Amino acid sequence: MNFYSLSSGSSGNCYYLGNGGHGILIDAGISSKSVHNFLKQINVPMNSIMGILITHNHSDHIKGLEVLTRKTNIPVFTTHRIWDSILKTKRNISSDCMREISLHLKFHLAGFEIEAFPVCHDAPETIGFHICAGDARFTLATDLGTICQTAARYIKEANMIVIESNYDEQMLVNGRYPWYLKTRIKSDRGHLSNRQASEFLADIYTDNLRAICLAHLSKNNNTPETALNTLLRTFSERGIILSKEQHVSVLNRSIPTEMITLTPATVSYHNISE
Repeated sequence: MNFYSLSSGSSGNCYYLGNGGHGILIDAGISSKSVHNFLKQINVPMNSIMGILITHNHSDHIKGLEVLTRKTNIPVFTTHRIWDSILKTKRNISSDCMREISLHLKFHLAGFEIEAFPVCHDAPETIGFHICAGDARFTLATDLGTICQTAARYIKEANMIVIESNYDEQMLVNGRYPWYLKTRIKSDRGHLSNRQASEFLADIYTDNLRAICLAHLSKNNNTPETALNTLLRTFSERGIILSKEQHVSVLNRSIPTEMITLTPATVSYHNISE
């Protein structure tokens, strides 16, 4: 199971998961041109993409979807409610590309077993994905204001977690955002703070956890160093010591990350040039 983050943040989100032959994208919140360029940069042919999974209808997750589907005709998978909310924005997506999925109902694509689950966010519906290949288990949960019991169950099962660590609480409070926006971000249907994400990860930590990727960082209310230090400090306070086989990274807002290769027992990182 090979993972790349092409872009992660409020300016656009797009992730790649592959198995060496075929792959999928999760979200298409960057331009179609950027998707093509970034996939070329990581040596992934566009014709190897078997589908796109969509988490919700906010622009930073679907911005490139209309052009991407028009140029490639790649099938797109999301729930009926999310499709309805996307089409209401007058995006012209061919019905030939549309695939409806149901919450908690597994389906197979590109060699992966995929299951969608609900998360708490201020969109008509927002979902995360739990994806398995053999015994390797991957969970992505971004854009959520709190971690409900349902989402927690899927995150706990994963060997690799991509989880939102959106904002530093003091930076948000002291920042220039208007009060209504600060309130929205901090709400149970807004975004996860560094503290919330770190405390949750410390609560569920087991030796089976191979990789943690902190995702969807705010441009104005966070920094990669702040997010990472919050997690490492929380782990240290709980007496959690990561082994050499366990890795923590912060996903870049605008450029592809190094490749993360996951098996149930190991995780490895590779520079894009490799």
